[in-house]
Amino acid sequence: MKKLLAFLVTASVVVSAYAGEFADISVKEVNKLAESKSAVIIDVNGDDSFKAGHVPGALNFAGIKDNFALSLPKKKDALIVAYCGNPKCGAYLKAAKAAEKLGYTNIKHMSAGIAGWKTAGMKTEPGS
Repeated sequence: MKKLLAFLVTASVVVSAYAGEFADISVKEVNKLAESKSAVIIDVNGDDSFKAGHVPGALNFAGIKDNFALSLPKKKDALIVAYCGNPKCGAYLKAAKAAEKLGYTNIKHMSAGIAGWKTAGMKTEPGS
């Protein structure tokens, strides 16, 4: 019984650490940031999804990943928001971890993803 309890506690800590690696930010907050252009918003859904529609002003990670550092501001405390498809999607971590590796310290995750964005009735813009 003690081994099972120890395993469950360990598993819980690991899951909590993974889930909380980057703070969540709501669709409503991201909408305000997009309107004010006060954050770098990164779409990690791939080219086809980006072309179909993304958060206005978002960068297409697939198109910038090779020169990612050049697409980010010089200030390492600048707000960076990464998102992918939906709350179960983990692809956002590619951009979030890449930004973290470059020294950025204010990275957030819009866990609702583009699906939640659309469900909330927010407008998207098509990509080229």
